[in-house]
Amino acid sequence: MQLLKTVLIVTAGAALLTGCTAGGDYPGLEYAPNMYHSVAYEPLTQITDESAGTWVNSLDNGRGEYFNSNKYNPNMMNMRAPAPYTVKRNKYGWLPYRIGKDSLDYASTIKSPLDSTAAIIADGKALYAVYCNHCHGPKGEGDGKVAMGVKVDGVDKGMVAGVANLQGNAYLNMTEGHIFHVITWGRNLMQPHGSQISPEDRWKIAKYVKTLQKK
Repeated sequence: MQLLKTVLIVTAGAALLTGCTAGGDYPGLEYAPNMYHSVAYEPLTQITDESAGTWVNSLDNGRGEYFNSNKYNPNMMNMRAPAPYTVKRNKYGWLPYRIGKDSLDYASTIKSPLDSTAAIIADGKALYAVYCNHCHGPKGEGDGKVAMGVKVDGVDKGMVAGVANLQGNAYLNMTEGHIFHVITWGRNLMQPHGSQISPEDRWKIAKYVKTLQKK
């Protein structure tokens, strides 16, 4: 009798373990599907059908796993619209940069909101290495790999003429506001980077460029 019980337990255990295997198009069995399928609470797009994903919900709450709407919001949204006439500020309280592309002269008069601390300049140096070095070069002399090109199997490739030499006399008197504006909107060959670099980081790069020009 004991042997029969042992055989039954081993068989049942083997069957359970077999059910956990997966392969090919078969994903296997999930012990707790609601732990594997996290609900993504999108701020502006909601799944309002409460039965969506019922088949994968292991909770007895009558709701589908994929339902992600806020029932207490009249629009079923998880994020309410901002109050009328409000303007988003960043963590420093800065307003969005709204000076137009063609207003470089005015932008040049704007003072940097950042102090010239060693930490900020170090951050600017690191950011310069990521976003600027490949064109303007490590010393800002317009000799980056994009400007000078690279050799592939002994053949020069990728040379782009006209990259600004930031150490040239025409650029030494640029203000930090000027640099910030050009990073934001681009100029001549340089494309705008406002969508890729935050305002704080743009000011840090501008701060570092002015430090670089003094060396």
